[in-house]
Amino acid sequence: MQVRAQARNVAVSPKKIRLLLNQLPGRGVNEILARLRHMPSPHARVVAKLVRSAAANAENNYQIDPRYLRVVTAYAGDAPTLKRWRARSRGRASPILKRRSHVTVIVEEVEG
Repeated sequence: MQVRAQARNVAVSPKKIRLLLNQLPGRGVNEILARLRHMPSPHARVVAKLVRSAAANAENNYQIDPRYLRVVTAYAGDAPTLKRWRARSRGRASPILKRRSHVTVIVEEVEG
């Protein structure tokens, strides 16, 4: 049984959060949380919260013990981008793109 958790409109660009998500698949939930706790990236807290949410969904909705969960897939997609403008010289303007992402983590029970 695959259980998912989503965080929508996270104020992190998808490119930055994918660096963390690429390390997750195939590992157990407890191991992932231990790794994320010691990562220097400030976005590791968002990912850790999402992994805990997926584990809680599995436990509460399907009575699966969180010790036997592993991450199957984790991915980040684009969310709506906030567009702002910065004043430049000679009456011009430069765009500022504040990118956001939708992050999804899918966990599955391992026979053990």
